Amino acid sequence: MIPDSQFAELKRYLDREATRINDVRFIANDPVQFPRRFERLPDIEIAALLSATIAWGNRTMICNNCNKMLQLMDNAPLEFVTDGAFELLPDQLNIHRTFFGRNLKHMLRGLRTIYHKYGSLDAFAAAHHVADDETPSWRLVELVNGVLADANNGMGDSRCLPLNLRTTALKRVNMALRWLVRDDGIVDMGVWRSIPKSRLFIPLDVHVGDTARALGLIDRRANDRRTVVELTNVLRQMRPDDPVIYDYALFGVGIGEKCLADTDSI
Repeated sequence: MIPDSQFAELKRYLDREATRINDVRFIANDPVQFPRRFERLPDIEIAALLSATIAWGNRTMICNNCNKMLQLMDNAPLEFVTDGAFELLPDQLNIHRTFFGRNLKHMLRGLRTIYHKYGSLDAFAAAHHVADDETPSWRLVELVNGVLADANNGMGDSRCLPLNLRTTALKRVNMALRWLVRDDGIVDMGVWRSIPKSRLFIPLDVHVGDTARALGLIDRRANDRRTVVELTNVLRQMRPDDPVIYDYALFGVGIGEKCLADTDSI
């Protein structure tokens, strides 16, 4: 528990850092740039989910491979998904590191079902009352994984979305939801209506976890679901309506102004 006197000071510090990093200069070297290319909600959603799915490792490689993946789709994600053109991709086509054509096809088969029936992933989440769940992002992945399995002869694929939902921090999906839900109009796009930003969870990776521990926000060493929940609950005490704004602060602590556009790992 952080003492009240330190809590207020820490909040002021994190508010300053969040404001500094939540800047349009962040976009050019971050995968968020790819969904921002589009105007239609389905295109934005598909680009966001797929870009987040391969967002691990070197940022330059991630962005290069996101760009190549969208080029495979002729920069028309919705049409590529709904007309089934993805089935022509070779299984062994390397998309990003250990994510291949077979994994992309697995994912897009399920998304095709969702888009044919609901029109958008946001509408799918709304129809299943995802925001009413205690942990909406994990509930959403559970539901989407069910659709993916149904579209792939009952098979799951952890390369697409995590299957170990009891323990996973769900970092990349929580990041994609930050893009889609937060609505301050700076970096994040705020195009979803099914989940309020107050219900988002922090995208937790090694750096964010280490920074949060160094600041005394959390004690647990594991970067898992429980830690995500604990950290987000602390951040909700600072901003109940928008706890995930502090993702920028925890990401950016120690990054100077000159390095803002040059950060190189996720």
